[in-house]
Amino acid sequence: MASHAHTQRTVRRSLAVGMPIALLAAIGVAGTAAGAPGPEGDKTQSAYVEGTATLADTPLGAFSNSLLPGSVADDRGIDLGGIGSDLYPAGRKGEFWTVTDRGPNGQIKVDGTKRRTFPVPGFDPAIVKVRVSGGRVQVLKAIAITTRSGRPVTGLPNQASRDEAPYTYDAKTPLSYDPNGLDTEGIVRAADGTFWLADEYGPSLVHVSARGKVLTRYVPKGLNLQGADYPVVESLPAILLKRKTNRGFEGLAQLPGGDLVLAVQSPLSVPDTAAGEKSRNARLLRFSPKKRAVTAEYAYRFDAVDVVDPGEHNTSELKISSVVAIGGDRLLVQERTDKASRIHRVTLPRGRGMLGSAWDDPTTSPSYEQVEDPATAGAPVLRKTLVVDFNKVAGVPGKIEGIALTGRNSLALINDNDFGMTDGPGAFDTHGRLVDSGIETTLTYVRLPRPLRG
Repeated sequence: MASHAHTQRTVRRSLAVGMPIALLAAIGVAGTAAGAPGPEGDKTQSAYVEGTATLADTPLGAFSNSLLPGSVADDRGIDLGGIGSDLYPAGRKGEFWTVTDRGPNGQIKVDGTKRRTFPVPGFDPAIVKVRVSGGRVQVLKAIAITTRSGRPVTGLPNQASRDEAPYTYDAKTPLSYDPNGLDTEGIVRAADGTFWLADEYGPSLVHVSARGKVLTRYVPKGLNLQGADYPVVESLPAILLKRKTNRGFEGLAQLPGGDLVLAVQSPLSVPDTAAGEKSRNARLLRFSPKKRAVTAEYAYRFDAVDVVDPGEHNTSELKISSVVAIGGDRLLVQERTDKASRIHRVTLPRGRGMLGSAWDDPTTSPSYEQVEDPATAGAPVLRKTLVVDFNKVAGVPGKIEGIALTGRNSLALINDNDFGMTDGPGAFDTHGRLVDSGIETTLTYVRLPRPLRG
């Protein structure tokens, strides 16, 4: 017998097919009303969830084709998801800008080797404006990210020499690489209405017009990306070419003066993969849109993995998915695994930090990634203060990737539900339709015991 959740999903899909996107956007799923009372007890001493809201089930094909007609021929039963890659305030209370990642993707082992699958290869990453209304997350607006000539950028990998090979949903048939492809993970909106996006593939920083057209993609020196249908500028430090697979830029923040701060999701693989897997030493970069260049590079050290996620012992599970500006040169930096999340506060110092130093030279031995104590080795590590441990806050979902400041002592969090996909051959049934994980996109409001800023 079908589950109640599956029945609801089927009903929503049958109602939604063929509807205008404006009508689809108005559909919501009930949750805890935002602003609802938190748990009983002394709320001045600990953080607590104030309310939650959930995104409706909307067929991915209907969503995508409303933006770029004919882009998705078959969505394989997948709903819109993945918008929890980041969260940025849109100006009005309860409204946020979000961005999807590269789209539905998974991994299936074939002859002992994992293959990266793209069940909906025509999917185009999109900027999505949402509103929280009671227990619902409503889509107000969606903007397709396109090339200079108006074509979809797609979410497919860029280069055979550098990225995972893409395959169909069943991992049997290779797909083509796309030099325009983006794995968007971070978003901020500039004062002029344009957007800045963080991308994992390059890794790269992408400047996008208010209508979604890529204006410039800033990539590491030496990337040598050929065939893109938009300007590509090699202005980022070449050491970023050593990023782990699928672990490029993820966090992106906009400082009050307009400068941007980018976080590399995981330690770089310097000098090799083994060093990166064991390392707790990450990097943040400061980028000046006025100078169109990186102006500083900061050393950031993760806490031990079993501190971030009790019971986890694999250091390579550590990631930074969100950085948030909270005034002046102060930031919140999220440390997470897929199951746990903690936030620290840091203040960015003056100067260039590690930029242009020996730590940016891949031949330096030991590398920055290899040293046990970067501070005593000469790397100016950012001092951090723990703000909140979400492991101790009941009601916070897993895989939080987007965080936004909503008040002096309040945050909004959003999770990445991976479009309801799981890894392995069981992700799709015998008809090639998604076996949904049941994980929804949820926006969660959290009240902190103390103000984050004055």
